[in-house]
Amino acid sequence: MSTIAQLGVPAEEFALRGTLSRVPDVTVEAERVVAHDEERVMPFVWAAGDDLAAFEDALAEDPSVENERRLTDLPDGRFYRMEWVESVEVLLHSMTEHGAAVLKARGQDGRWHLRILFSDRAAVSQTHEFCRDRDLGADVEQIHELDSRDGGGRHGLTAEQYEAVTAALETGYYEVPRGASARDVADELDISHQALSERLRRGHGNLVANALTVDAVRDGEDGPVTQ
Repeated sequence: MSTIAQLGVPAEEFALRGTLSRVPDVTVEAERVVAHDEERVMPFVWAAGDDLAAFEDALAEDPSVENERRLTDLPDGRFYRMEWVESVEVLLHSMTEHGAAVLKARGQDGRWHLRILFSDRAAVSQTHEFCRDRDLGADVEQIHELDSRDGGGRHGLTAEQYEAVTAALETGYYEVPRGASARDVADELDISHQALSERLRRGHGNLVANALTVDAVRDGEDGPVTQ
């Protein structure tokens, strides 16, 4: 089953390590990342912040980048094409060995957060083992499976469970003291008290299961699935 994992990677072990450390207030987001060859990837990157001139100066001196080119200059940021040529082992391994797709890559203040679509959970575990064997600081921050029953994944919740948990949160059901009763939440959703109790119980179970899955992946185990 396809799995989305978010990996946290120190910039010094990844891309733009010189740039992100010199200009920590600039946020970088890769809109599209493709494998250029076995040693580099070519991303299209948005940069936003107060000092984009300093960002470009740092970019020009960054040894992890080649062939950088500004494509667009807009009031809220600049769009670049570039090549990452050093310390992108994690990404290259995921893309070339497991056919993974990078959904989002966001870098700021010396750290990257990579949201990657893997073919299955085993590929996530193998990527984490790859990083551990090379003493890389990559860490699994979030993970969930894409399950047709929940319309693409809402932290492991089905659509009904997501609606119930969200309504409970918004009405104050989880506050101490409670701002709303279970009956209030059920009335808000126009369902029975029993139906709400069932959705919340299963929803809470799935939230906990997905949280524990991160540790299971780190240990190379199979984690729980959505109920």
